[in-house]
Amino acid sequence: MRIFVTGATGFVGFAVVQELIGAGHQVLGLARSEEGARALIAAGAEVHRGELEDLEGLRRGAARSEGVIHTAFIHDFSKFAACCETDRLAIEALGSELVGSDRPLIVTAGVGHGTPGRLRTEDDPPAAPSAQMPRASEQAAAAVLARGVRVSVVRLPQVHDRVKQGLITYAIDVARERGVSAYLGEGLNRWAAVPRHDAAHVYRLALEKGAAGANYHAVAEEGVPFREIAEAIGRGLTVPVVSLPPEKAGEHFGWLASFAGGDMPASSALTRERLGWHPTGPGLIADLDHVRYFGA
Repeated sequence: MRIFVTGATGFVGFAVVQELIGAGHQVLGLARSEEGARALIAAGAEVHRGELEDLEGLRRGAARSEGVIHTAFIHDFSKFAACCETDRLAIEALGSELVGSDRPLIVTAGVGHGTPGRLRTEDDPPAAPSAQMPRASEQAAAAVLARGVRVSVVRLPQVHDRVKQGLITYAIDVARERGVSAYLGEGLNRWAAVPRHDAAHVYRLALEKGAAGANYHAVAEEGVPFREIAEAIGRGLTVPVVSLPPEKAGEHFGWLASFAGGDMPASSALTRERLGWHPTGPGLIADLDHVRYFGA
């Protein structure tokens, strides 16, 4: 299949490109820079030059393909609501080009916060967008599903390797700046996690086997306690590890505070059963204990 991948030069998207090409698919990758275009060509992909905000360009990319995987997101948390709106419009534009066909569209979302006392599952509905969390990827996917598009959602936890680790990368920046690695209270709140290459495999399986309207969890570890994450950061940076009261979260973590105390465990049992996915690791803490970024 010839697949249009948005975010093709990004952390997750480039791994998806490599996964698809390795499995024999052709890739048309969205790139906004010459450097990104060169990387895609070197990987064996064709380049579609453009920006995520260029909705007509996105529609042209989708029109040239037999399926679409949308991994792009603008990670500018100083204007998070605007970035979420750009994401919603991009999903609707991509979906509009696929109406009336059986071509699949895979949309990216986060696993988010679960229901207290249990793991979040694939069958749980998305949380409604709010001022604190305005992302509406799943609502946009539902809108194009209602128009007859074969769309499914891959929910991501903290995606990691030895270079980047999702939101934990920002927590490392905070710890380096503050001189301490902190957690809130007892630090028992959990973050689900997945190695980058295992996440990419979920996207390919969802493309090849996925059902319209389905949610898939690219979760290898259901929940790593945030205290263990903070301790790994402390070891890597050689800084003290401290517990802070929840009311100090904003002062210490800034915009990351809303996530730092969040309990975000999730199950992937249904994804493993429905797609035949078997993550191979390594675990989040193992990657953090060898992360290159600590030397930056």
